[in-house]
Amino acid sequence: MSAKNILLEKLEQGKNVYGTCITSTAPMWPGAIKSAGLDFVFIDTEHIPLDRNELALLCQNFKSNNIVPIVRIPSPDAYRACQAIDGGAAGIVVPYIESKTQVVELIGAVKYRPLKGELLSAYLDGTKPMPDVLKQYTGNFNCNNICIANIESVPAIERLDEILSVPGLDAVFIGPHDLSVSLGLPEQYDHPDFERAVKTIIHTTRKKGLHIGIHFSLEPERQIKWVKEGANIIVHSFDIALFLQRLKHDMHVIKTAVGDDVSSGDGAKLIV
Repeated sequence: MSAKNILLEKLEQGKNVYGTCITSTAPMWPGAIKSAGLDFVFIDTEHIPLDRNELALLCQNFKSNNIVPIVRIPSPDAYRACQAIDGGAAGIVVPYIESKTQVVELIGAVKYRPLKGELLSAYLDGTKPMPDVLKQYTGNFNCNNICIANIESVPAIERLDEILSVPGLDAVFIGPHDLSVSLGLPEQYDHPDFERAVKTIIHTTRKKGLHIGIHFSLEPERQIKWVKEGANIIVHSFDIALFLQRLKHDMHVIKTAVGDDVSSGDGAKLIV
């Protein structure tokens, strides 16, 4: 059984799945992630400068270690989704989804490859029936692909019910940073209005029978809180943040122990 099937099996059995965001192309990362007991990696090409060759290498390396590569493409673009899958992605996350039309295009790219163009549009909007042989072929051809919508804005919440009603959508990722900004509450993750918005997305998604995750790069306690609220895909932090957090901690311990200045460092935030 492939790694992708293992991930789906866990979700279908009602289990939580665990992953982190990877931005580095260093070849030692797949083995390290595997040793941490994770199910998947979230590879971001929206904010991280990865080219197609680097992305394909990452996807293939993680798949060979039975870690599912889930890729966020830079924009709601069906062709970019197909490119990522061709490179080895097992799941596609589309950023800033705000309409049913965007989701339909995502489903077409991820679940009906290699169909494209006018014929695919006609099949998707129901104006032309898809032949059974073609339906069976595309179903088998794309059975290992996961479709994920990034919900991270007020308009997306306002249209959430229709966005989540598109057949073929598997899951939602909440983007807390962009969502907080859209709400006019930048990085105020404990604000009642932000928490209310996240609860609305989680509860609505779960009622639709879909899976949901929220990507936080802060304390593990935030992940625990939202899992208890209904999230079942845990996307925790990313490689640079985890490295930096541990390095800062260790340097503080060492400098304090030997009597050196511990005030250095610019305190810059890292956001993915």
